[in-house]
Amino acid sequence: MSVDDRFTQDYAQLRRDPAQNTYNEIITGPVSDWATDFSHLEPEYAQNAVQVWDDLRQRCPVAHTERFGGAWLPTRYEDVAEIAYDSEHFSSRAIIVSNFRPPVDIAPVGEVPPISSDPPFHHDARKLLLPAFTKTAVAKQEESTRAFCNSLIDGFAGRDVVDAAAEYAQHIPMRVIADMLGFPQEDAPRFKVFVETALESINLPPEERIERGQALFDYLFEQIRDHVAHPREDLTSYLLEAELYGQKLAPIHVAGTIALLLIAGIDTTWSAIGASLWHLGTHAEDRRRLVSEPGLMTTALEEFLRAYAPVTMARLVKQDMTFRGVDMKADDWILLSFPAANRDPEQFERAGEVVLDRKVNRHAAFGLGIHRCVGSHLARMELRVALETWLARIPEFSLADPEGVRWSTGQIRGPRELPVRIG
Repeated sequence: MSVDDRFTQDYAQLRRDPAQNTYNEIITGPVSDWATDFSHLEPEYAQNAVQVWDDLRQRCPVAHTERFGGAWLPTRYEDVAEIAYDSEHFSSRAIIVSNFRPPVDIAPVGEVPPISSDPPFHHDARKLLLPAFTKTAVAKQEESTRAFCNSLIDGFAGRDVVDAAAEYAQHIPMRVIADMLGFPQEDAPRFKVFVETALESINLPPEERIERGQALFDYLFEQIRDHVAHPREDLTSYLLEAELYGQKLAPIHVAGTIALLLIAGIDTTWSAIGASLWHLGTHAEDRRRLVSEPGLMTTALEEFLRAYAPVTMARLVKQDMTFRGVDMKADDWILLSFPAANRDPEQFERAGEVVLDRKVNRHAAFGLGIHRCVGSHLARMELRVALETWLARIPEFSLADPEGVRWSTGQIRGPRELPVRIG
């Protein structure tokens, strides 16, 4: 079979008839009670998530909703951790809560391996990615990342107000991931659309969502074909040459993994950078201390990651079961809110405060269990360089319009609009 035939055959899998999926209409709208009717898609949740978690932790640590066809939201660290480590009872075949569930036979690989993969396949698929995300490999990206951050700030020259999320934070991971994958830099605006489709359009009918998702895979297969024809030293070519169980990866595996790196690698870091700048723009004492004590950056970064962890992952219940006194049904969603776990006062002293010099900080910002983020070194580098460069160039700034800040809805939480006043 020719390479092109393999692409065509594997690509057909993406055009699965939506009727093969278990579909449930999402009910959006005002929440009557967060303990029994939660919805992470509501703007109210995006703006007030910390208060919602605190409330639930006190009166209903595992919340439930009939929306999305049935879903659960644990808010205590120990509960989130137990589910995250339990791959026997909870599947990762779908990690974004939506209005349909992919068929069970998609496991153990999933659509975006390895994060959508179950054991034992997961271990081997994840292992393939490790060499590309070591500290040594990531360090090679630092100089160009710093230069790019400076070029973005150069573009602010003469302006009093800039959008630190839309004009700074979002562009940094788009450039870094494009470089690593060997994709054209001019395609960055398309990456933003792909991210929003994957993470913020889950209320669409499955047919429409699949149609939009196909645009991403159309693009990925175009890039993969180009790399097959013109191999180079980048992550895409590496994946095309990688072998698993004595064979090269199927094109659908390569495309799915690249989709994961493109989407997760952009939105999570974009959100972490933006949330950190939001904190520094609203807490002048922390900003001034970090500027005057740059040696605090290492612990400050970890604290920003704890307090403003952007990522919530999903699991699917494999079989009917009881957990913490609640009866979960097969194929119920579980929202693993690592941000809520990071705010649990039973796990962290002064959990509701940002402590720049916190010495012990075993946060869950990069997840827990077998799916802990493989790109954590890269994310830390991007966050550190982004903040170091910003504070060196713009040591004095504040929110220009607190009411103009908009946080994203869904499973990745971070500022999408962050107008700040320089000086």
